[in-house]
Amino acid sequence: MGTLYLVATPIGNLEDMSPRGVRILREARLIAAEDTRQTQKLLAHFDIHTPLTSYFEHNKLSKLDSILAALNEGDVALVSDAGTPAINDPGYELVRAALVSGFDVSPIPGASAPVAALAASGLPTDSFLYLGYLPRKSSERKNTLKAVTDLSFTLIFLETPHRLIDSLEDLQIVLGDRRIALARELTKLHEEIWRGTISEALVHFKEPRGEFVLVIEGRKKEEREKWTEEELLKAIKNELKNKKSAKEISSELAEQSGWPKREVYKRAF
Repeated sequence: MGTLYLVATPIGNLEDMSPRGVRILREARLIAAEDTRQTQKLLAHFDIHTPLTSYFEHNKLSKLDSILAALNEGDVALVSDAGTPAINDPGYELVRAALVSGFDVSPIPGASAPVAALAASGLPTDSFLYLGYLPRKSSERKNTLKAVTDLSFTLIFLETPHRLIDSLEDLQIVLGDRRIALARELTKLHEEIWRGTISEALVHFKEPRGEFVLVIEGRKKEEREKWTEEELLKAIKNELKNKKSAKEISSELAEQSGWPKREVYKRAF
């Protein structure tokens, strides 16, 4: 039985391809690629002659049986057009099917545009939420943003150039004028990582070009709406049902509610 390898490929600069990734692609029995034409260029550059099969959004389910059959004979490598497979690209269903069938699944780490953009954004990296592409329709986009507006995590989205301005406008309406970093053409000749506020981004990007990664600061603790006393007492009552002490309750609810610990403690004691 073979192993399904998830091989990260460069997002622009071919020097970012790892030696281990090259070896796995060379030794695999089969490479499942999101775009065989794009992957063929990569293979030619590294003089790799492993057979290719397509595995993309519209055939990902119909290809499962044939790829699992290939895994019975040896190792299979999964690659996307660029970056880490299964992260906003086809792969999840194949990974699940391989695991259910008893095959090993092994990641070969490498380039990832969202992580690269986050690291260079200048925004907090200790906790973040990645949500892929924003919805195309403004109403759906706003609903998505409303669901995360109170979260303190740094937010990461992907966006296309022709929808960037509309998305920035919705971001400002729903989230407010937060700090943002926009990364495009990462690792390529014309790499740009722009940092500022959402309103400044709307002025700067008049004619957007290239695919974008948007990194947006989370809501600051002091910006969160303070709970009403009624909401606080209701939460305390629920926690008391779980037999928690006043100290535990005050510690847990203070940050969530915006109330000082001592005030929560007094009401829970």
